[in-house]
Amino acid sequence: MIQTDICIIGAGPVGLFAVFEAGLLKLRCHLVDALPQVGGQLSEIYPQKPIYDIPGFPEVKAQELVDNLMDQIKPFNPTFTLGERLDKVEKTATGFELRTSDGTEIDCKVVVIAGGLGCFEPRKPPLKEIADFEGKGVSYMVKDPEQFRDKNVILAGGGDSALDWTIELSKIAKKITLVHRNETFRGAPDSADKVFELAKEGKINLLLKSNLASLSGNGKLNSVKVTGADKSEMELEADYLVPLFGLSPKLGPIADWGLSIHKNQIEVNTEDYSTNVPGIYAIGDINTYKGKLKLILCGFHEAALMAQSAFKHIYPDKHLSFKYTTVNGIESF
Repeated sequence: MIQTDICIIGAGPVGLFAVFEAGLLKLRCHLVDALPQVGGQLSEIYPQKPIYDIPGFPEVKAQELVDNLMDQIKPFNPTFTLGERLDKVEKTATGFELRTSDGTEIDCKVVVIAGGLGCFEPRKPPLKEIADFEGKGVSYMVKDPEQFRDKNVILAGGGDSALDWTIELSKIAKKITLVHRNETFRGAPDSADKVFELAKEGKINLLLKSNLASLSGNGKLNSVKVTGADKSEMELEADYLVPLFGLSPKLGPIADWGLSIHKNQIEVNTEDYSTNVPGIYAIGDINTYKGKLKLILCGFHEAALMAQSAFKHIYPDKHLSFKYTTVNGIESF
């Protein structure tokens, strides 16, 4: 079981900055995120989008901001569980015990929900048998590329993720097929050009104006049927199918934790962004209060006040002496 002071649910920019604020108070943090990498929406949806309202940065790319936040928290050695959804939270005598969708267990004194718009869940293709093959050949993300080495892999989608993984997995998979319903891609033009070149060279199988039709297998996926715009059908041998149709935010299991929720957002006390459950806080876009602004910089402010309150919750008998980093730096904390 992982032992930590604070478990932060959500590794987006606000969750990452919460590590910094907690680290200044010598509180250890472990972060859990359903996405396979840190950064939340910034990394998954618009990594190259410019952001203009971060103090001190007239303009900063979304992924650059995430990278800078990761550099900022390195001195505090946070730990991570990525690609797993936090499913259960149970109160204990000393804090909370948490369990993820993959069975990872975490013991902590404080829980901080920094889940942005909620738990991002994959948009699934409308195939009636899709659930039967989840975890048995169907996956909605690539956590370990080596899983696909020397395998027949079918990717579906037309965005950056579909293009990027087609390019990367073409280097190790036995056969890669990319299925896309349109003739053009939504992703970066450079990536699209690389995919077209791979298809021209015969290194991948590119099926445009095509859709997934059905899946077959006996306990494990072994083939995928694809239909073309002309109603033609093609049966493709497949060890894996990876639909990459994007993500949709949902509150997920958080809705069952006994928190006060209004319109899919968690109500908090603006003194410290605590919830109605002692020891559980909510910061960033996931929370709601009068005057709430959904800005990253507001989430940073919430993280700072949360950390101060979390320290008092964990150490009620200790005196908290606030220090300024401009005087003490980081190494002295």
